[in-house]
Amino acid sequence: MTIFAVQNDSSMYKRKLPLDLSCGIRIVMSIIGSKWKPCLIDALRESPKRPSELHREIPDAVSRVLNQNLRELEEHGIVEKKIFAELPPHSEYALTELGKSLLPIIDSMDDWGERNRPTFEKLML
Repeated sequence: MTIFAVQNDSSMYKRKLPLDLSCGIRIVMSIIGSKWKPCLIDALRESPKRPSELHREIPDAVSRVLNQNLRELEEHGIVEKKIFAELPPHSEYALTELGKSLLPIIDSMDDWGERNRPTFEKLML
């Protein structure tokens, strides 16, 4: 059993559970398994976007959480951040080729959700 330590900007985080890479579903879920990561990937499908544009497209998400999710997606090689050295400075996020390879999964999730919306509207309302 291996415990991985992940360095982030503020402190050292130690994973409490071992990272299981023996199952493809667990690998995918460890990368996109949060409330906003699939939405971020979907929002970046057409073109690079500034963080403020992403916040406008996903207004229910708190900025801090979106920024953290973007950092994690960048660490996993799903998105890349380009910083423009001009005044005023700004940055953009874009999907990498690895990130683009997730789009069929995101599309399948969206299709399934749309097909089953009536069922879940009855259950959840």
